[in-house]
Amino acid sequence: MRTPLVMGNWKLNGTKESVEALVKGLVEPANAASSVQVAVCAPVIFLGQVEQLTAGSKLAYGAQDADIHTSGAFTGENSPVMLKEFGCTYSLVGHSERREYHNESDEVVAGKFKAIQEYGLVPVLCIGESLEQNEAGETQAVVERQLKAVVDLCGIDAFNNAVIAYEPIWAIGTGKSATAEQAQAVHAGIRQWLAAQSADVAAKVQILYGGSVKAATAKELFSQPDIDGGLVGGASLIVDEFAGIIAAA
Repeated sequence: MRTPLVMGNWKLNGTKESVEALVKGLVEPANAASSVQVAVCAPVIFLGQVEQLTAGSKLAYGAQDADIHTSGAFTGENSPVMLKEFGCTYSLVGHSERREYHNESDEVVAGKFKAIQEYGLVPVLCIGESLEQNEAGETQAVVERQLKAVVDLCGIDAFNNAVIAYEPIWAIGTGKSATAEQAQAVHAGIRQWLAAQSADVAAKVQILYGGSVKAATAKELFSQPDIDGGLVGGASLIVDEFAGIIAAA
C-alpha cells in the first residue's frame, strides 16, 4: 500500500515573516496526519529557517531544484550536498517552469535526477504536457519520453527511491484542473509504462497530481487508485487550504 504524499511547492514566494507563519501553521496538521506524508519545497534562501521551524516535527521539506554539480565555479547554483546539509529530504526536478524558462531538456533533467539521488535526496520528477500537446492527443507520448530519459540514464530501479509528479502544464496556476477521471487515466498510463519494465517498481512508486489542486477538489482526486497525493502550488501558501488538502489525503 502506497503512503499518500502531499507536497507544497512555494515557487518564488515568501518573506521571513510569512514563512514563519506558514510553517508554524502546518506543523500541527502534518503531525496529526498519521497516514500521510507532508512536505514543502521552499526557495533555498529560506531553507535554514524552515529547518529550524520544523525541528522535531513530521513536516519534511526540500528544494525546488538542484544543480548537477556538488561544488565549483557555478555561480548561483545549489548542490544536492548543500541541500542535504540543511536537512532537505526532497528536491523537485524537471518542473515545467524550469523546462520552459531555463531550457532544461529531458537529458538535463535526467542528469539532475541522478545527482539528486546519488547525494541522498529523493528526487520528485515533474512531468506533463502542454495544452497543445494535450489537445493533439500526445499526453502519453510526452510523459513516456520524459520518463524514458531518466530510465535510460539511471535505470528503472531508480524509481524505488523517487517520486513522480504529473503536472498538466495547462492546469498549473490557471485555475483549471483535469477532472479526477482524466488525471487517473494519465496516472494509470504512467504506472502501466513503468510496469512494462518492472511491476514491483510500478506498484510502489508514488505518483502525485499537480495541477491547481485545492481542498475542494483534493478528495475526489486522491480517491483515484493511481493518484497518491498532490504537488500543490498556490494553495500550499495558505495554511487552511493546505491543511484541507492534507485532510483529504
